[in-house]
Amino acid sequence: MTATKKIILFDGVCNLCNNAVQFIIKRDTTDRYRFAALQSEIGQKMIAERHIDTAQLDSIILIEPGVAYYTQSTAALKIGRSFGGFWSVLAVFEWIPEKIRNSIYDYIAKNRYSWYGKKDACMIPTPELKSKFL
Repeated sequence: MTATKKIILFDGVCNLCNNAVQFIIKRDTTDRYRFAALQSEIGQKMIAERHIDTAQLDSIILIEPGVAYYTQSTAALKIGRSFGGFWSVLAVFEWIPEKIRNSIYDYIAKNRYSWYGKKDACMIPTPELKSKFL
C-alpha cells in the first residue's frame, strides 16, 4: 500500500509540525499521503535506507517511493502544490533559488519549539486517522 502513497516524515513532538500534518490531512482529498514521525521506528528505518543525516537536516521529508525524496522547502512546496486549485500558485516560490528558500525554512525550523512549543511525546492519531499513519 505504501508503494503507491507518498510518505511524509515529520517531527512528531513539534506542535508546528503536528499542526501541519493536520492541515495536510484535511486537504488530502485524494488520499495520496501517509505519515510517520521522524522519531518512530519506521521513520528511522526510512531515514537510514536513504542515508539521510538528520543531525545535519532538521526538516520534513517527503518520500515518493521508487522515485525520490525531498526535504526542506522543496518538500513543503511539493506537498502544498499537490492540493491543486489556489495552492498551485506555490509554484512561483520554486523560482527562488533553493539555497535562499532553505535558509528561510531553516530559520523557522530552528525556532519552531520556542515559537510553537513541543510535546513530551509523539502524537497518537485518533482512530479515524490511524490508517493515515505508518
